[in-house]
Amino acid sequence: MTRSPDGPILCVLYFLFAMYDDFTAIDRWSGEPIHCTYQAVIVAIATRHADAIDIKFLANGRPIWLSLPHLAWVRYKEQTGKSITDPLAIQIAGLYLKSAIESGYDNGREMYTLSVNETLEHLHAVMANFKNARALPMMPRVEA
Repeated sequence: MTRSPDGPILCVLYFLFAMYDDFTAIDRWSGEPIHCTYQAVIVAIATRHADAIDIKFLANGRPIWLSLPHLAWVRYKEQTGKSITDPLAIQIAGLYLKSAIESGYDNGREMYTLSVNETLEHLHAVMANFKNARALPMMPRVEA
C-alpha cells in the first residue's frame, strides 16, 4: 500500500497467477523477449480437415497456430466429467507456446500440433496455476 500526495491510501493489486493469453517469454537461444498475444480460436475441421481446435497467437507480430486435438476434450471429459472451455484452451495453448520459446523448441514454425497427452499435461499445469476453472481469465476480446 502507498499513500498518494492527496492523502488516501492506494492499494496496488498483483495477480499471483500466470496468464498465458498475453505474456512475454525469453527466447532460449537469442535471449530476446518475445511478446505473445492471443488472437483467435478456430475449429479446424472446416479450415484444414483436422479434428482439432486451432488457437492463433502473435509472437512479436509473427502468427503462430497451436493445434489442440479434439480427442483431448473427450479424454478430459471421460477422466473428470468436466469440459475444456475456450478460455481454458487458450491458456493451454499459451502455456505450450511459452514453454516452446523458453526451452528453445520454437524454431520459427507457423504451426505446432500438440498430442492428446501434451494437451492434457499442459491443461493440468494451467489448472495447477489457477486452482479452479472459475479463476481463469475470461476469453480476451480481440478487436479486428
